[in-house]
Amino acid sequence: MGVLVLPTTAHAAAGNDRTTVVAHRGASAYAPENTLAAVDRAHSLGIDWVENDVQRTKDGALVVLHDTTLARTTNVEQLYPDRSPWNVSDFTSAEIRKLDAGSWKGAQYAGARIPTLHEYLRRVERNDQKLLMEIKSPELYPGIEDQILVQLLKDGWLDPGHVKNRLIVQSFSANSVRAVHLRRPDIKTGFLGTPAAADLPSYAKFADQINPSHTTISADYVKKVHALKGPHGKPLEVFTWTVNDADTARKVMGYGVDGIISNAPDVVRDAIKG
Repeated sequence: MGVLVLPTTAHAAAGNDRTTVVAHRGASAYAPENTLAAVDRAHSLGIDWVENDVQRTKDGALVVLHDTTLARTTNVEQLYPDRSPWNVSDFTSAEIRKLDAGSWKGAQYAGARIPTLHEYLRRVERNDQKLLMEIKSPELYPGIEDQILVQLLKDGWLDPGHVKNRLIVQSFSANSVRAVHLRRPDIKTGFLGTPAAADLPSYAKFADQINPSHTTISADYVKKVHALKGPHGKPLEVFTWTVNDADTARKVMGYGVDGIISNAPDVVRDAIKG
């Protein structure tokens, strides 16, 4: 994979004077995950940050969906009964466009669509929100990092204001995170997972955040992450997932985490407020 040449800016991470609350797949406790409705629900709750997942269709379109198959959150089995296991990568963007991605969450969301990344970015921009973007299963989509960066550039998300304050790119794949860092070293990046403490220095070379499940961390682990500086000379951050209740939110805040990712971000925000 060649190096993507794009304009660069000096990196400056947004300051963390309090714990950041991120709406997981949008406010997915209340609206169908990863849809524009979930983005809007987070906005109506007063949540600035939303998290999403990006994949690629058979014909090369970037779409926002968590699962690598379409079965759980759409009516794909009814529309295309003979195309099991209904992988995202086996369907064109036009076919995916026909799917109902909202009815499973309630009749009021019937007809909600799987958005393209372009549509999603436009909605986040319209709401003046910020984006924690996950590159989902990049091993299934060779070159997706470059494609995402091109789309971000086209939609105005690689200017200094967005890069400094409104965008983080993360993945469970260290290679994918590293690829983004090499191509656009100004972008803030996160590694999803809980590396052994002894391995953290290697991740600090290309990731600004270590983003683990809340079930895998302790105050001591967070302290060890914070002791290291990332590629931009700032202490590594910890955004933990997926915390949906007040007690757990207060517990992980006590660990010193920098961010909490939640399906019910209002619950978390109210629990840790003050």
